[in-house]
Amino acid sequence: MNPERGCFIVLEGVEGAGKTTQIPRLAAWISSLGRTVITTVEPGGTAIGRQIRAVLLDPANTAMSATTELLLYNAARAQHVSEVILPALESGVFVVCDRYSDSTMAYQGYARGLDRDMIGALDGISTGGLKPDLTIILDLPVEAGRERNVSAGKSDRLELESAAFHERVRAGFHELAAQSEHAVMVSADGTPDEVHERIKHAVSERLCL
Repeated sequence: MNPERGCFIVLEGVEGAGKTTQIPRLAAWISSLGRTVITTVEPGGTAIGRQIRAVLLDPANTAMSATTELLLYNAARAQHVSEVILPALESGVFVVCDRYSDSTMAYQGYARGLDRDMIGALDGISTGGLKPDLTIILDLPVEAGRERNVSAGKSDRLELESAAFHERVRAGFHELAAQSEHAVMVSADGTPDEVHERIKHAVSERLCL
């Protein structure tokens, strides 16, 4: 890891895995180690990205094609990388991001069935080749995650997809983790404190914090 450059950490996972709970905890821990850190989210993280996010997650947009969905995610990501992520990294800041490229491959590739080579090519354009230094994939059985979301009152367009869809997403994340040297699977089962400790261990082991 270049000490003059920031560090890019991404949290991924199925719906209800607890990313929203864990990201501020991870950021607070990194900050306690004397590092400057920001948190951000995809799709979103910029004013333009938040507008795209509203379209993507609106349950009323049932007519959206898989290709339209893919292009919107990549449009949001291109803006996010150029406006937020890359400038932060270049100034030495740690970036902790809720979802990134692996989510697109898991959801639009493995679950929607779009061509994965095409997805990879589009990702190269939208990110400029920027890869995370570490991806933490929070793993949880699909039904457990769905139950968490129901309890929290969450019901966006993707969360309302079938159990079979989300099983394909989970299988995609497992395959992506197995293929990558920079991704680690962490169990999201247990209390928030237990999961946080697992994440800290994974980050410390991989990034020497």
